[in-house]
Amino acid sequence: MRDLNRIIVHCSYTPPSMNIGAETIRDWHVNGNGWSDIGYHYVIRRNGEVELGRPIERAGAHVRGHNADSIGVCLVGGMTKDKTAPDCNFTKAQWFALAALLAKLEADYGVKTVYGHRDFSSKDCPCFDVRAWCSES
Repeated sequence: MRDLNRIIVHCSYTPPSMNIGAETIRDWHVNGNGWSDIGYHYVIRRNGEVELGRPIERAGAHVRGHNADSIGVCLVGGMTKDKTAPDCNFTKAQWFALAALLAKLEADYGVKTVYGHRDFSSKDCPCFDVRAWCSES
């Protein structure tokens, strides 16, 4: 098993009407980017369903330079309805699912440190301050 030290939360940067899942994102990553698999380990759909992505035993492809020891989680959404800007438009079901998934990953793998993609890049992803949200939850 890999040495896991952190979880990094992302968004798919899609409008709220686009209810995609792991298979669509896998297609984008494999056929669009030429990667071997989806970059994330988990995808949380608009209805709160948690879907498996890349096997946890394999390093993800979600934050350049930080994949070897992290788990990638993607929330579907994060873009305005008119597709012009980032927007923290996640559903109540997604927030509950994210909290439950983070608790499960901590219990299963001992990983307590959680970041947003934006903590490692100039991107807005996932459209909210993950560390602040975790401290409030």
